[in-house]
Amino acid sequence: MTDAVPTPEGKGLAKSAGALAGLKVIDLTRVLGGPYCTMILSDHGAEVVKIEPPQGDEVRDWGPPFVEGSASYFIGVNRNKRSLALDLGKPEGRQVLMRLLDGADVLIENYKPGAMEKWGMGYAEVLSKRFPKLVHCRVSGFGPDGPLGGLPGYDAVIQAMVGLMSINGNADTGPLRMGTPIVDLATGLYSAIAILMALQERNRSGQGQFLDMSLHDCGMALLHPQAANYFLNDRRPKATGNPHPNISPYSKYRTATCEVFLAVGNDPAFRKFCEFLSLKSLPDDARFRTNGDRLANRDQLTEIIEARLAAEDGHDLCDRLLKAGVPAGPVLHVDEAMNAAHTAHREMVTELGAYKGLGTPIKMSRTPGGTRAAPPRFNEHGDDILARHGFTADEVDELKAKGIVVGTRRT
Repeated sequence: MTDAVPTPEGKGLAKSAGALAGLKVIDLTRVLGGPYCTMILSDHGAEVVKIEPPQGDEVRDWGPPFVEGSASYFIGVNRNKRSLALDLGKPEGRQVLMRLLDGADVLIENYKPGAMEKWGMGYAEVLSKRFPKLVHCRVSGFGPDGPLGGLPGYDAVIQAMVGLMSINGNADTGPLRMGTPIVDLATGLYSAIAILMALQERNRSGQGQFLDMSLHDCGMALLHPQAANYFLNDRRPKATGNPHPNISPYSKYRTATCEVFLAVGNDPAFRKFCEFLSLKSLPDDARFRTNGDRLANRDQLTEIIEARLAAEDGHDLCDRLLKAGVPAGPVLHVDEAMNAAHTAHREMVTELGAYKGLGTPIKMSRTPGGTRAAPPRFNEHGDDILARHGFTADEVDELKAKGIVVGTRRT
């Protein structure tokens, strides 16, 4: 990867070298949480060397749909990276990794806790001494110790174990897995934040450090306001479906053309909402005067609102409500959201050649990030990465002959 801005025609392309230009990241992660983290970094200029095992990142197979043998699951979180396939199970592969770490700022991996130590590359005993400025981020299921320490963790299982499923759905569905892999994505986000914090601290101390990131902790950190409610009232939070557990009206409602979501967060907003819909008597109705009253009488309020909205065009209504200062939006399907005018305006769909994906949500005035390169093919940049790290052509040929550097995925 270079700092050059790409020249091909496309949408949502990086328009600068990026805020993280010059940052070198060695990425040993697979599946979702770690790769999502490193895509955030690479979107903003970091050079990310994605080291895949001989079998490849398994999400290359998580389809259909596929493009050139890689599934959408892989394509969605691996743009702007360079791929090297390396067998770290062999000592020679680990020696290559140590050479790649020379001059690296960040190492991120999601091996089982203890794996790096078993390979003679533990942070405390080896990496921190050989590379004192290195920030080493490990992503695991439950962390290295404690009752569940070292055990494998998966998004849906963590959703179940930390309580997220219990607050999703409603009385009819029972606990329900969230439709996006929210724990993996949140872990990627928290890990990116942790890495940037550690790099900022390194500017002062000159020292790297170890970051212990777990799916368990990151998933649990999402339990707001349910955890806060529980700490205050000592009652088990329950799934409420679309309605907010603390606010009303804050839910999904039917109109003549579509469902809409209304988020009326306080008493002044409720008065404005009622005045807009010519329901001027509601704010003075004893059942609805305060948010607490509206929560206690939520079903009655829902009936009144849906009766009033029954003849409305939901899309037009939401436009008018937003312009009047009342938060509202139509409930769109994914394809509708991808093709919405504001999505295009915000460059939240990015295209480069045949590649198409979600754009970066981080908008920066001087150093905007974006798409620089399509997700890599397996070991696409292996020879170049090794050459840039001082490996001679003969050394590369020998690594290939020994199966240390792998050109074709093993099955």
